[in-house]
Amino acid sequence: MRHARRRVVRRVTRLAAVGGLLLGGAMVTNAVASEPPASSIGVPFTAPPATGEGTDLVSRLGNSRTAGSWVDKAGRPVVAVTDDKAAAEVKRAGAQAKMVEHSMSDLKSAAATLRSAPRVSGTSWAMDYKSNQVVVRGDSTVSSSDWSRMTEVAEGIGSFVRMERSEGTFTTRVNGAQPILSTAGRCSAGFNVTDGKSDFILTAGHCGPDGSVWFADDRGRDQVGTSLKGSFPGDDYSLVKYDGGRAGKGADVVAVGDGKGVRITGVADAEVGQKIFRSGSTSGLREGEVTALNATVNYPEGTVTGLIETNVCAEPGDSGGPMFADGVALGVTSGGSGDCKAGGTTFFQPVTKALTELGVKLIVAKSSGGTGAAPAPSASPGAASPGSSAPITGTDVSTLLSRLTDPRNVGPGMLVIGGSLVALVATRWIRAEQDRKAYRQYYSATWG
Repeated sequence: MRHARRRVVRRVTRLAAVGGLLLGGAMVTNAVASEPPASSIGVPFTAPPATGEGTDLVSRLGNSRTAGSWVDKAGRPVVAVTDDKAAAEVKRAGAQAKMVEHSMSDLKSAAATLRSAPRVSGTSWAMDYKSNQVVVRGDSTVSSSDWSRMTEVAEGIGSFVRMERSEGTFTTRVNGAQPILSTAGRCSAGFNVTDGKSDFILTAGHCGPDGSVWFADDRGRDQVGTSLKGSFPGDDYSLVKYDGGRAGKGADVVAVGDGKGVRITGVADAEVGQKIFRSGSTSGLREGEVTALNATVNYPEGTVTGLIETNVCAEPGDSGGPMFADGVALGVTSGGSGDCKAGGTTFFQPVTKALTELGVKLIVAKSSGGTGAAPAPSASPGAASPGSSAPITGTDVSTLLSRLTDPRNVGPGMLVIGGSLVALVATRWIRAEQDRKAYRQYYSATWG
């Protein structure tokens, strides 16, 4: 009778242990199943900016009746117009109109004249829509004679060309986003992109010529990829092809320092007055404002046109790093003057043009609406590899690894599995001990 009870207890224990294994496995499976979907691809480079109403009005009214647009401190669109009829159309559309003397055609003509003049390294110019002027700047390397010649050219164009001297030097920022290193120097990874077959890092073209090999460490052990399809001077963009062909988990995230990141949900053209953020491997996350568009910079290495001008700071090593606003990709860091102690001017290569010329698409996060243009929530990347391609942790964008180590999600299931395994081992050990005792008792009786 006692042996029968023992058998029943052992069977119940084994059944309970097996049930515990099944229950624990189900708990872990459910936790893993709630893992968010992988990054998606497909936001076209023509995705409109969130504040694109002013840009649309300028496009509709034309260059002879407008002179650019910007957003004011409250985020409302303002359009510079040259006649009362255009002003009325802008107001009917719900935007503000500002009457100006010079049209966009005038501003572009002035920029073309400056571009045709003898090149002077250390100078730049950009269209300041708010003041209705073309602003020409010369850094500390520009000699008095060169500056006088530039001033003569400007005076020949008209009073709407403004001359300014600036401190520091206009330089590319070789020397975040995550750091990538090669024999050419140190740069920052920008955004992850794809051609549908392979994944790449979009970064600055001046970071290195085609064929440059990039590493994630300064000892050359952790190879990231190889540069190709670069354009500099003229433009300032290039691709770094991942050695493995894939960016991996977290490809839709840019690092912003302190173990945090931002999910990228779309791409757009920048607007004057827009609040922006820039991340780089030297100076980390910085914020500022777009001050001008279609900027031209005469670096020592050559002239780059069509850049975004901002008042955000940058330092050597930040080149190629991402500029974004509300999770929307806008540019990659080209160069500028000053630093993050004294401040300065920084120029960015527009992402939209780079994607078009390179024939690639941005890797972005899926949005709830399916358009890829929703504001991006903050995320926390783990030990991010270049291009923000490492797994992301955090409550909003947890990876499989974080869920397996999160006791709130998987811990209870793992505990149940562990307890069930202990129970099974214990029942088998007890059964084995009983069998050994019975074996010894039987043979000891036969030997006697």
